[in-house]
Amino acid sequence: MGISPSKSLETLKGSITSFGTASGHRFVIGDWETSPIGRFTDVMWAPPDSRRILVASEKAASYITNVYPFSEFIHTEVSAHLDGQKIEVIAGPLAIKLASGQPIPFPWRPRWVTGSLESALAQRIMGVRTNGVSPTGATEWYRTRSLSWIKQSRATVDGDSCGELAPISGHLGFGFTEPPRRPSHVKLRVDILPRPPTHSR
Repeated sequence: MGISPSKSLETLKGSITSFGTASGHRFVIGDWETSPIGRFTDVMWAPPDSRRILVASEKAASYITNVYPFSEFIHTEVSAHLDGQKIEVIAGPLAIKLASGQPIPFPWRPRWVTGSLESALAQRIMGVRTNGVSPTGATEWYRTRSLSWIKQSRATVDGDSCGELAPISGHLGFGFTEPPRRPSHVKLRVDILPRPPTHSR
Protein backbone atom coordinates (compact mmCIF):
# COMPACT_ATOMS: atom_id res chain seq x y z
CA MET A 1 0.00 0.00 0.00
CA GLY A 2 1.33 3.44 -0.92
CA ILE A 3 1.89 6.34 1.43
CA SER A 4 -1.07 8.56 0.65
CA PRO A 5 -0.32 12.29 0.54
CA SER A 6 -2.52 14.44 2.74
CA LYS A 7 -5.45 16.36 1.26
CA SER A 8 -3.83 19.73 2.09
CA LEU A 9 -1.05 21.58 0.28
CA GLU A 10 2.35 19.88 0.55
CA THR A 11 5.78 21.41 -0.04
CA LEU A 12 9.11 19.99 -1.18
CA LYS A 13 12.31 22.04 -1.26
CA GLY A 14 15.42 20.94 -3.10
CA SER A 15 16.63 20.60 -6.68
CA ILE A 16 15.88 18.93 -10.00
CA THR A 17 18.77 18.04 -12.31
CA SER A 18 17.97 16.84 -15.82
CA PHE A 19 20.20 15.82 -18.71
CA GLY A 20 20.49 13.55 -21.73
CA THR A 21 23.36 11.45 -23.08
CA ALA A 22 24.65 10.58 -26.53
CA SER A 23 23.44 6.97 -26.18
CA GLY A 24 19.84 8.09 -25.60
CA HIS A 25 19.61 7.64 -21.83
CA ARG A 26 17.86 10.55 -20.11
CA PHE A 27 17.78 11.31 -16.40
CA VAL A 28 15.83 13.55 -14.02
CA ILE A 29 17.30 13.63 -10.50
CA GLY A 30 15.23 14.98 -7.62
CA ASP A 31 17.18 15.82 -4.45
CA TRP A 32 14.78 16.96 -1.74
CA GLU A 33 16.09 18.57 1.44
CA THR A 34 12.60 18.76 2.91
CA SER A 35 9.41 16.90 1.99
CA PRO A 36 6.39 15.31 3.68
CA ILE A 37 8.47 12.11 4.10
CA GLY A 38 11.77 13.77 5.01
CA ARG A 39 14.94 14.09 2.94
CA PHE A 40 15.29 11.81 -0.09
CA THR A 41 16.79 11.55 -3.57
CA ASP A 42 15.24 9.80 -6.56
CA VAL A 43 16.18 9.25 -10.19
CA MET A 44 13.61 9.16 -12.97
CA TRP A 45 15.33 7.27 -15.79
CA ALA A 46 14.24 7.04 -19.43
CA PRO A 47 16.42 4.54 -21.35
CA PRO A 48 16.57 4.69 -25.17
CA ASP A 49 13.54 2.37 -25.35
CA SER A 50 10.02 3.23 -24.15
CA ARG A 51 10.53 2.32 -20.48
CA ARG A 52 10.11 4.82 -17.67
CA ILE A 53 11.98 3.70 -14.56
CA LEU A 54 11.91 5.12 -11.04
CA VAL A 55 15.04 4.47 -8.99
CA ALA A 56 14.35 5.25 -5.33
CA SER A 57 13.92 3.76 -1.88
CA GLU A 58 10.63 1.96 -1.27
CA LYS A 59 9.45 4.77 1.01
CA ALA A 60 10.26 7.45 -1.57
CA ALA A 61 8.80 5.42 -4.44
CA SER A 62 5.58 4.89 -2.50
CA TYR A 63 5.20 8.65 -2.08
CA ILE A 64 6.27 9.62 -5.61
CA THR A 65 3.89 7.22 -7.37
CA ASN A 66 0.94 9.05 -5.84
CA VAL A 67 1.92 11.87 -8.21
CA TYR A 68 3.75 10.23 -11.14
CA PRO A 69 3.27 6.78 -12.75
CA PHE A 70 6.15 4.57 -13.94
CA SER A 71 6.46 1.36 -15.93
CA GLU A 72 9.28 -0.07 -13.80
CA PHE A 73 10.86 0.37 -10.38
CA ILE A 74 14.27 -0.22 -8.89
CA HIS A 75 13.94 -0.06 -5.12
CA THR A 76 17.30 0.92 -3.67
CA GLU A 77 18.81 3.53 -1.42
CA VAL A 78 19.99 6.51 -3.44
CA SER A 79 23.03 8.48 -2.29
CA ALA A 80 23.59 12.03 -3.49
CA HIS A 81 26.40 14.47 -2.83
CA LEU A 82 26.01 18.06 -3.97
CA ASP A 83 29.10 20.21 -3.39
CA GLY A 84 28.87 23.64 -4.94
CA GLN A 85 28.67 23.05 -8.67
CA LYS A 86 29.44 19.32 -8.49
CA ILE A 87 26.78 16.61 -8.25
CA GLU A 88 27.40 12.91 -7.60
CA VAL A 89 24.63 10.29 -7.42
CA ILE A 90 24.77 6.53 -6.87
CA ALA A 91 21.45 4.77 -7.47
CA GLY A 92 21.44 1.00 -7.98
CA PRO A 93 22.93 0.37 -11.45
CA LEU A 94 23.42 4.11 -12.04
CA ALA A 95 26.51 6.17 -11.26
CA ILE A 96 26.33 9.85 -12.21
CA LYS A 97 28.82 12.73 -11.91
CA LEU A 98 27.93 16.23 -13.12
CA ALA A 99 29.39 19.71 -13.08
CA SER A 100 27.23 22.80 -13.50
CA GLY A 101 27.89 26.43 -14.31
CA GLN A 102 27.23 29.49 -12.20
CA PRO A 103 23.64 29.67 -10.92
CA ILE A 104 21.26 32.39 -12.04
CA PRO A 105 19.12 33.46 -9.04
CA PHE A 106 15.40 34.18 -9.23
CA PRO A 107 13.48 36.49 -6.87
CA TRP A 108 10.75 35.18 -4.58
CA ARG A 109 7.23 35.40 -6.03
CA PRO A 110 3.81 34.20 -4.88
CA ARG A 111 2.23 31.01 -6.16
CA TRP A 112 -0.36 32.82 -8.28
CA VAL A 113 2.48 34.35 -10.36
CA THR A 114 4.00 30.89 -10.87
CA GLY A 115 0.62 29.60 -12.00
CA SER A 116 -0.07 32.36 -14.52
CA LEU A 117 2.50 34.74 -16.00
CA GLU A 118 5.56 32.69 -15.09
CA SER A 119 4.18 29.46 -16.54
CA ALA A 120 3.30 31.17 -19.82
CA LEU A 121 6.75 32.77 -20.11
CA ALA A 122 8.60 29.57 -19.19
CA GLN A 123 6.67 27.61 -21.81
CA ARG A 124 7.36 30.19 -24.49
CA ILE A 125 11.05 30.69 -23.70
CA MET A 126 12.19 27.25 -22.49
CA GLY A 127 9.40 24.87 -23.46
CA VAL A 128 8.55 24.03 -19.84
CA ARG A 129 5.56 24.71 -17.60
CA THR A 130 5.70 25.77 -13.96
CA ASN A 131 2.10 24.89 -13.07
CA GLY A 132 -0.13 22.00 -14.06
CA VAL A 133 -1.89 18.78 -13.15
CA SER A 134 0.08 15.54 -12.83
CA PRO A 135 -1.06 12.25 -14.47
CA THR A 136 -2.61 11.22 -11.12
CA GLY A 137 -4.59 14.46 -10.75
CA ALA A 138 -2.36 16.38 -8.33
CA THR A 139 -1.99 20.12 -8.97
CA GLU A 140 1.61 21.35 -8.82
CA TRP A 141 3.50 24.64 -8.77
CA TYR A 142 7.26 24.70 -9.48
CA ARG A 143 8.84 27.86 -8.01
CA THR A 144 12.43 28.15 -9.27
CA ARG A 145 15.01 29.68 -6.91
CA SER A 146 18.01 29.38 -9.24
CA LEU A 147 18.99 27.86 -12.58
CA SER A 148 22.38 26.64 -13.78
CA TRP A 149 23.35 24.75 -16.92
CA ILE A 150 25.11 21.40 -16.78
CA LYS A 151 28.59 21.67 -18.33
CA GLN A 152 29.98 18.16 -17.91
CA SER A 153 28.56 14.72 -17.24
CA ARG A 154 29.65 11.15 -16.72
CA ALA A 155 26.87 8.57 -16.38
CA THR A 156 27.15 4.80 -16.37
CA VAL A 157 24.64 1.95 -16.26
CA ASP A 158 26.10 -1.21 -14.70
CA GLY A 159 29.52 0.28 -15.38
CA ASP A 160 28.89 0.96 -19.09
CA SER A 161 29.22 4.57 -20.21
CA CYS A 162 26.12 6.38 -21.46
CA GLY A 163 28.26 8.64 -23.64
CA GLU A 164 28.73 12.37 -23.74
CA LEU A 165 26.37 15.01 -22.39
CA ALA A 166 23.49 15.74 -24.78
CA PRO A 167 20.21 17.66 -24.90
CA ILE A 168 17.13 15.82 -23.66
CA SER A 169 15.37 14.35 -26.67
CA GLY A 170 11.90 12.93 -27.14
CA HIS A 171 8.97 12.82 -24.74
CA LEU A 172 9.78 11.69 -21.19
CA GLY A 173 6.23 11.79 -19.86
CA PHE A 174 7.14 11.82 -16.17
CA GLY A 175 4.75 14.59 -15.17
CA PHE A 176 2.72 17.58 -16.34
CA THR A 177 5.76 19.15 -18.01
CA GLU A 178 8.91 18.09 -19.80
CA PRO A 179 12.27 19.28 -18.40
CA PRO A 180 14.32 21.84 -20.34
CA ARG A 181 15.97 20.29 -23.40
CA ARG A 182 19.26 21.86 -22.34
CA PRO A 183 20.81 19.95 -19.39
CA SER A 184 20.09 21.94 -16.24
CA HIS A 185 20.23 22.08 -12.45
CA VAL A 186 17.30 23.92 -10.86
CA LYS A 187 16.87 24.73 -7.19
CA LEU A 188 13.21 25.12 -6.42
CA ARG A 189 10.20 24.80 -4.18
CA VAL A 190 7.41 22.47 -5.31
CA ASP A 191 3.90 22.89 -3.92
CA ILE A 192 1.55 19.94 -4.44
CA LEU A 193 -2.19 19.83 -3.90
CA PRO A 194 -3.13 16.13 -4.06
CA ARG A 195 -6.27 15.11 -5.89
CA PRO A 196 -9.08 14.61 -3.38
CA PRO A 197 -10.21 10.99 -3.05
CA THR A 198 -13.33 9.98 -4.96
CA HIS A 199 -16.08 8.19 -3.06
CA SER A 200 -18.27 5.73 -4.89
CA ARG A 201 -21.92 5.51 -3.94
